[in-house]
Amino acid sequence: MPRKRIAVVVGSRANYGSIKTAMRAIQDHPDLELLLVAGASALLDRYGAVEEIMKRDGFEAAARVYMLLEGETPLTMAKSTGLGLMELPTVFDSLKPDTVVTIGDRFETIATAIAAAYMNIPLAHTMGGEVTGTIDESVRHAVTKLAHIHFPANQLAADNIVRMGERPDSVHVVGCPRIDLVSEIIDNNRRLPVDEMTWEGVGDQIDLAEPYLLVSQHPVTTEFSQARHQIDETLGAIQNLKIPAIMLWPNADAGSDDMAQGIRVFRENNRDVNYIHFVKNLPPELYTHLMNHTACIVGNTSSSIREGAFLGTPAVNVGSRQSGRERGRNVIDVDYNREDIADAVSSQVRHGRYDRDEVYGNGSAGTKIAEILATADVNVQKRLAY
Repeated sequence: MPRKRIAVVVGSRANYGSIKTAMRAIQDHPDLELLLVAGASALLDRYGAVEEIMKRDGFEAAARVYMLLEGETPLTMAKSTGLGLMELPTVFDSLKPDTVVTIGDRFETIATAIAAAYMNIPLAHTMGGEVTGTIDESVRHAVTKLAHIHFPANQLAADNIVRMGERPDSVHVVGCPRIDLVSEIIDNNRRLPVDEMTWEGVGDQIDLAEPYLLVSQHPVTTEFSQARHQIDETLGAIQNLKIPAIMLWPNADAGSDDMAQGIRVFRENNRDVNYIHFVKNLPPELYTHLMNHTACIVGNTSSSIREGAFLGTPAVNVGSRQSGRERGRNVIDVDYNREDIADAVSSQVRHGRYDRDEVYGNGSAGTKIAEILATADVNVQKRLAY
């Protein structure tokens, strides 16, 4: 019996961290064949050359999809989605996958879902059913209605999917593959691998033996015109705190250029600030170690809520990007105000580590996803469950 061909579309650094262990489990499964499709910002050096990281991890792309327009505005996001929809059908026609896997809620995710649906290819969707802010929520629920196999991270998300009319037997609560990666990394080596921090990027090196912050903030697509103000407030808070910080570059969503400009202007106007180091991207393993040892993670990345709960990392979530997402006890929510951000960070640093919370899984999602993909019998004609 031939192996099932599973196409996994990875379009960003967040995508990769959210599916890596499932890709590995698919690649190792005797009844499955992994077909990696790399696209969007995963192909671009300015966003950290994620494809090169995947290669080093043993994943060779079966196809590449260049679909990201410069500009990072709602217009370019919509057009990039259209480019993905133009290119992905050709890729799927060539690779002939038995199932396509799409991840989360980004613009390349919905392009993948539409392409697979119109080509009658069974679609599996991870991280569906969650509630957040921005356009991501609309995309996430739209993809749910196109998907045939659902891999939510927790029971609340699964219940939301069923309430949307999906058949309960198509919904599999597997946890989040990002938690798998975190569990492996901290179990194998709890020491912060300082030697692996090559200090690419700009700014002085940070003494990782001392307390430091990890900062990751992205534009909110429905508030993209406010992106500059939002990053200015976070940078102002970090400046006021004077705690050493490692800051990641924003992702490719609408508003990214304004955020990047804010970072550049801050660096130019504060050349005497020697306690913030800016970096485009970090490999998932190194990011996890840094997150496990940071005094506090600051910004609006979902990793502070997902991995942060599992690690017990103190987190300050800024603004509306993660509004409504189920979270553990490790998160303090604040608005875009530098004084409030600084106060919350100070409180979290004083508090220290939290107990582990497995709200997003216990570290076994990847193997569960591979096994379900190997055995699932899918009817591409979808029906409401009621």
